[in-house]
Amino acid sequence: MPRFFVPPFAGEEVTISGEDGRHIVKALRCRVGEELWLCDGQGTDCRCVIAGLSGETATLRVAERIPCRSELPVRVTLYQALPKSDKLELIVQKAVELGAAAIVPVLTSRCVSRPDERSMEKKRERLSRIALEAAKQSGRGVVPPVKPLLTLERALGEMSRDQQGVLFYEQAVQPFGEVLASRPQSLSVLIGAEGGFEPQEAEAARKMGLAVCTMGPRILRCETAPMYALSAIGFFYENL
Repeated sequence: MPRFFVPPFAGEEVTISGEDGRHIVKALRCRVGEELWLCDGQGTDCRCVIAGLSGETATLRVAERIPCRSELPVRVTLYQALPKSDKLELIVQKAVELGAAAIVPVLTSRCVSRPDERSMEKKRERLSRIALEAAKQSGRGVVPPVKPLLTLERALGEMSRDQQGVLFYEQAVQPFGEVLASRPQSLSVLIGAEGGFEPQEAEAARKMGLAVCTMGPRILRCETAPMYALSAIGFFYENL
């Protein structure tokens, strides 16, 4: 069933226009009486019936409001060191599909990609659009934000204030499963770019109170590692 994000609304009727209205009327060719889902971006899904169509505008009547069932039972923020080329687009798309609550790009010493502020802001607009489309496709109850680029120091500071922060490092020995066993309800994970992290970066994370964990014996690509971590979290928390 088609799914659209709208601002929170209290009434039993809502009008959809603009790009989403055109999509409902022109692309999907919906008719009066058909159903679709609206999500308020705060975790509530509304099953709606199309009550009227006019031009590129659809009027919908709310038939049912339910909590979204697609959110992870743990809030996970993905801190991702900037990879080369367009890999971050794939990472954002898959992170949203796998349940990340937010994605934060991070600049580390081994990042080859080092865009200026203007270029990064333009890229963030595209990444936010990708996050929106991935949230629609995967039935998410929220649209995870893609936040501004942070230095590693600022990222570690933010992560240290979360219930649990984790930096993944290929030389680490602590299994990620040990962290998950304590079942934190809010979790930040930091993934390196190509080449991973410098030893002093991993040590800085330890000094900030973060767990420095291994993903196992295999060396994963920087675009594979976040999918692996989020899949492990989902498997653990959702009892799959």
